Amino acid sequence: MKFTLLTHSKEFGKRSNTGKLVLEVLGDAAEQVRWDRLNPPAGLMEDIEAGGVALVYPGAPDESDDDLTGIDHFVLIDGTWHEARKIHQRSPYLLKLRRVCLKPAGTSRYNLRKNQKEACLCTAECVMEILRGTGRNEEAEQLLERFLAFIRPPGAMRGAVPGH
Repeated sequence: MKFTLLTHSKEFGKRSNTGKLVLEVLGDAAEQVRWDRLNPPAGLMEDIEAGGVALVYPGAPDESDDDLTGIDHFVLIDGTWHEARKIHQRSPYLLKLRRVCLKPAGTSRYNLRKNQKEACLCTAECVMEILRGTGRNEEAEQLLERFLAFIRPPGAMRGAVPGH
């Protein structure tokens, strides 16, 4: 199984980006590729042609497909929701991919950015859902541990000093 994080250029320097956690935990099973509107990633294009690739991206209720069978390569757009929408709309090759809409059991725990969409997950949480959904529970738990250490403790305010 392979994960490609199609990453907006602004995300590479952000401390709040969870894509780096995915790379740390999954190693060679994950790659982070800088999105370029004019130059789609050659390796990803080859994989798409070979088949078995799906895009993890929310859709309308009638487009929802949470069946992960037959997929050996997941593409996730790694950026803010505004950036992700732009990448999705400006990348014709993504529009042709089978789309998987995850149906998580709970809500997102991600708390490092403002204006989060209520029913959506961050990149690391999406990968955890896929790992669990494909029986790779040990890797999902490793990623969850890294993720929980990465986010702010529940109730902590942005900029607050711990213990005060």
